[in-house]
Amino acid sequence: MLRKLFLSAAFLVAPSLAHADWYEASSKHFVVYADKDPGKLKTYTEQLERFDQTLRFLTGTPDKPLSPLLRVHVYILSNVGEIEKLYGGSGPAGFFNARATGSVAFVPDGDGGGMLDAQTILQHEYGHSFMFSSWPSIVFPKWFVEGFAEFVGTAFYRSDGTLIIGKNPDYRSYGLMRTAQMPAERMLRLDPKDKDLDTQTLYGRGWLLTHYTILGGHADQLVGYIKAINEGKSIDEANKAFGPLDRLDGKLNSYAQRGTLPTIRVEAGKVPVGEVKMRALTGGEAATMKARIYSQRGVDPERARTVVEWARRAAAPYPNDAAAQNELAEAEFDAGNHAAAEAAADRALAADPESIHALLYKGMAQMEIAKAAKERDAAKWKAIRSWFVKANRLDTEYSQPLILYYQSFAAADQAAPKTAQDGLIGAYVKAPYDDGLRFMAGEVLIRQNNVPAARIAFEKIAYGPHEGAGENNVALKVVTALDGGGSDAALKVLDDAQAEARKKGEDARKKGG
Repeated sequence: MLRKLFLSAAFLVAPSLAHADWYEASSKHFVVYADKDPGKLKTYTEQLERFDQTLRFLTGTPDKPLSPLLRVHVYILSNVGEIEKLYGGSGPAGFFNARATGSVAFVPDGDGGGMLDAQTILQHEYGHSFMFSSWPSIVFPKWFVEGFAEFVGTAFYRSDGTLIIGKNPDYRSYGLMRTAQMPAERMLRLDPKDKDLDTQTLYGRGWLLTHYTILGGHADQLVGYIKAINEGKSIDEANKAFGPLDRLDGKLNSYAQRGTLPTIRVEAGKVPVGEVKMRALTGGEAATMKARIYSQRGVDPERARTVVEWARRAAAPYPNDAAAQNELAEAEFDAGNHAAAEAAADRALAADPESIHALLYKGMAQMEIAKAAKERDAAKWKAIRSWFVKANRLDTEYSQPLILYYQSFAAADQAAPKTAQDGLIGAYVKAPYDDGLRFMAGEVLIRQNNVPAARIAFEKIAYGPHEGAGENNVALKVVTALDGGGSDAALKVLDDAQAEARKKGEDARKKGG
């Protein structure tokens, strides 16, 4: 109890985020915010952009049209202590959330200390996002998903500007040589049901096999293995690409002990970075930055009550600042104050009629008010949806308006028409790295009886690095049902899972009450 009280008190203080000298650096794929020297911020953003462009150069992945709102928003906090407050306790030196509303990353100024520093974490997680965005229809085994992210995550810049990729992850040294715990036969299985996978060993051995194939002259084996998996061949058949697996373990160990392993060196100027635009934040933006960072992190009900108080105090002197009122709208919405959220969104729209954030929060607030009133008037629901339609017209590449338009029909207790379903699938195409969106789109595809596309949507989740094992893996159950009984069997799995989730929610409410 005392520990909880002290943690709560520390959270309420959340010290130095409200400093006024905040700057924004924006490039094609990143928007970075920091209370630091603008020259250093620009250099940091150029390095992030160059990291992305280098991955594209090395993998032959072209740039796609990208909504400015789907760029990764990086918030640089002053130290690891602030990261821990934001995270909600001791944890990583930085963290990343990939989502269809716009991915966000939170890192401390500097390296954050420790072997697994914030920059490595950011690059690791961006590696995941890059993989799932670039090859959304390809299923990768868990070892390669994590091995690739580790492979690119340790990238670093030399003093002459050369980018080095493929450095040994020293923080995984414990698991790197644990062959007995992670023999190749086990690691190569495309099996998400394995509850006893050790993260250190999987990541370490996964990095080693990734390095061995990409830089050790065995890329053809990796390509053959992944191709076989995606052609529906058995895992035993796919594994033949690597030859006898008992010999592969020995080859990996010998490779790891060779001394200095090869790396990829990309000299400065080899890939285009593009323009990085710099600007100082407005007074309203800077004043509400603390609340904005916590809102972007995501809040539970207790935190929402605190953050909305921060936002109210900070935004009050700036009624005509669109950014300040947008943050207030989001904080009020998160706290369940929907009328207040709509009022703040109206002020943001008065200052900036084309603020997509304000259009969405006005529609979202109205949608929640209508749901609570059990509104059935079709004209009123059409008016609510009009805000999402306006937002979509302003940015056709942004996923969130399409998601909200689709969700509005369930909120109104109406069946979503084909246009709304197709819009959701379009949103999924734009942000395939968001598993929640991918799950929704997969269900729509099942209901449209598009079994092959539905299987692709669920398969990536089922075999993804963060999906639950065994009985908790609903996506795997859906894939199994699609293979065995088609759409009807898969829909039953989904209906049963939703019923179980509703029951758990009701039980939790009863227990809380």
